[in-house]
Amino acid sequence: MATTACFIIVSRNDIPIYEAEVGSATKREDAAQLHQFILHAALDIVQDLAWTTSAMFLKAIDRFNDLVVSVYVTAGHTRFMLLHDSRNDDGIKSFFQEVHELYIKILLNPLYLPGSRITSSHFDTKVRGLARKYL
Repeated sequence: MATTACFIIVSRNDIPIYEAEVGSATKREDAAQLHQFILHAALDIVQDLAWTTSAMFLKAIDRFNDLVVSVYVTAGHTRFMLLHDSRNDDGIKSFFQEVHELYIKILLNPLYLPGSRITSSHFDTKVRGLARKYL
């Protein structure tokens, strides 16, 4: 598992709808804010790249020190962003694909309003389990 990993789902309107610190590293006080800053700074790069390629998995699009931002863009332009320090591209791609399946299940829920925060504890548990499995 990656020692540092922060996963975020950003809606098509650039609003974060899900966030999770999924790494096993010891947490610094400002780590969460730093991770959010790095991921939000990469949104402009994602927006440019999403229109130039038909691939959903954009691999490593940005770097900050030893941290890498990997992105998966859905057909509805929802962005799954992962900040990590590992180089396991196959595991990261599998993680994104399985989280995409979970996200589709959330969208199919008639009680979920698309674009609103995902507060399901079941979804959170599954995402953290996938992170342990693949990252």
